[in-house]
Amino acid sequence: MWKGNQTEVKEFILLGLSINGGGQGLLFTLFFVIYFLTLFGNISIILLVWFNVSLHKPMYFFLGNLSFVEIWYTTSTVPKMLSGFLSQNNRISFTGCFLQFFFLFTFGTTECFLLAVMGYDRYLAICQPLRYNVLMSGRICSYLAAFCWIIGLLLSVVPVSLISQLPFCAENEVDHFLCDTGPLLELSCTRDFTIEVACSICTSSMLLITFSFTCISYAFIIHTTVRIPSSAGRRKAFSTCASHLTVVITFFGCAMYMYVRPSGKHPLYFDKMVAVLYTIVTPLLNPVIYSLRNKEFIKAVKKVMRH
Repeated sequence: MWKGNQTEVKEFILLGLSINGGGQGLLFTLFFVIYFLTLFGNISIILLVWFNVSLHKPMYFFLGNLSFVEIWYTTSTVPKMLSGFLSQNNRISFTGCFLQFFFLFTFGTTECFLLAVMGYDRYLAICQPLRYNVLMSGRICSYLAAFCWIIGLLLSVVPVSLISQLPFCAENEVDHFLCDTGPLLELSCTRDFTIEVACSICTSSMLLITFSFTCISYAFIIHTTVRIPSSAGRRKAFSTCASHLTVVITFFGCAMYMYVRPSGKHPLYFDKMVAVLYTIVTPLLNPVIYSLRNKEFIKAVKKVMRH
């Protein structure tokens, strides 16, 4: 047994993405450009939604929230990873490591619930069009967004508080570019089955519930869409969902591979690549996917450019 929050480890060393030769500079440039484009794209979406009256609709309100989440989600990991490319020892304090873990989990959980709510919004728009304005009023949209943020904050407390109580007494090298559940559990001096199961249940249930809710929404959407008599109507219905569905498949696919899988040895290099996808690449793709496949968004961008 160990006492509360006692630990002999005062800091961790993030080993990051290993590469031979002088590739660190190349990786720094690549991820810096991705990070800059991510910030630019998501901030642009927030500003467009905020200042363009034609985009003051529930779908774009949630998209603005999603972009805000993506900005902080990627910021919780990328700057520290970039500093690691420029230093031989990428050190992070014990508190800093768990703060990163906390923010990563908070924003990741919030994104899961936002994607589920956006799927519900599309369900109402297509399956309940006559009641849509009542069921998705401004007040209800605000409540749903607030729920996503609050539940993300509350659920993140569970794994962070449990894992931070484990003893870390010798090894402090994290074979990853971020502080996450798996790498931190591997470093603990004592493997606590109860804590591991509790963390696994918390993460897996959150992912499965939000993903299942999204799938149910799309099951109703598909059922309604195939009954639309005109092919033009079916195309329009599917086009309004294509962007969201693309993001859902990308994000949930990567996250569920990492957190909803049997315990055991998994290739570390592959885990790192998947982590790069859902923490760095996906936040970049979201604004691209939504803007390129959305006529209203393209119209709003052209309007801004003309002025």
